[in-house]
Amino acid sequence: MSINTLFERSSSCWVKYSQYELRAAADGTQYITPASRAKPIIYDILKDAEAETLVVDALNVGLAQMGKAGEEAVNEALMDFVHKYGLLGFMTALPTTSHFIKYDSVYLPKNLFIKEEVMKTEDYAAQFFPFERHTFRPGFGIELDPAMMALAAAFGDVPTAMSMSLQREYAERYDWLLTQFKDWAFTFANSMIYYADYDGLNEITKGLLRKGMEAFGGIAPTYRIALLDKPTIVWDFHSLLRGVQMMFSFMLTDETNPLRTCRHCMKAFKATHPKVAFCSPRCKNQYNVYKSRAKKE
Repeated sequence: MSINTLFERSSSCWVKYSQYELRAAADGTQYITPASRAKPIIYDILKDAEAETLVVDALNVGLAQMGKAGEEAVNEALMDFVHKYGLLGFMTALPTTSHFIKYDSVYLPKNLFIKEEVMKTEDYAAQFFPFERHTFRPGFGIELDPAMMALAAAFGDVPTAMSMSLQREYAERYDWLLTQFKDWAFTFANSMIYYADYDGLNEITKGLLRKGMEAFGGIAPTYRIALLDKPTIVWDFHSLLRGVQMMFSFMLTDETNPLRTCRHCMKAFKATHPKVAFCSPRCKNQYNVYKSRAKKE
């Protein structure tokens, strides 16, 4: 069963902007943030974005790093992803609750980015607004801005922290984004190696691969039932990161249409059946031509 079929009666909206830019903070740290005049675009990550394509695109940003594609190629892959889907929403994805603005402190389970287990709420949230001081307020800065008024109407009942993470002023560290995508790709590669080379692996290597897989996971999203035109499951991801994480989990365990790496281009793709080895007929043809030339030489 495909992810889109699994969630065909679901709904979960996110926001991307029409333009993003890479900016350096005062301390030199690089961030990705919406451009000053970028327009917000609301979309459903389980429908409009094609959930399976979203996960595959995320994996390929990480695989580009693991394959040593070069800084320019990796940067292009990352910015392409952000322009297509938006930022990941680290601010609400990392804490134990997306409602942390209500409390004096933020509690953080073990993660790849912040070592502290507890932080002052103001200090934590400030990490995502490096270019101007931000106040903890609901809404989207809607003064005389029709686009932000539309956001306020669409997301008026979400946690304040989520509404803050969808504003133009919000930013995410470039190195954090790269690390997250690489971590997903590492989990994917772990699984591929474990099963593809199982008979040739010694027990120590198998144990290391299993340990690596155990590190995958985090805070699961919640859901609720909404009585719309029909009963609808609404996943409260509160971040794109948690949405990708959950959908990746389902796809990684799908035996009928498994995730694969193309034998030619080495990119991730969703296979139509377990024996498919190439992401496209073009890659298959190019691979066969290459093999044929190699034999002649």
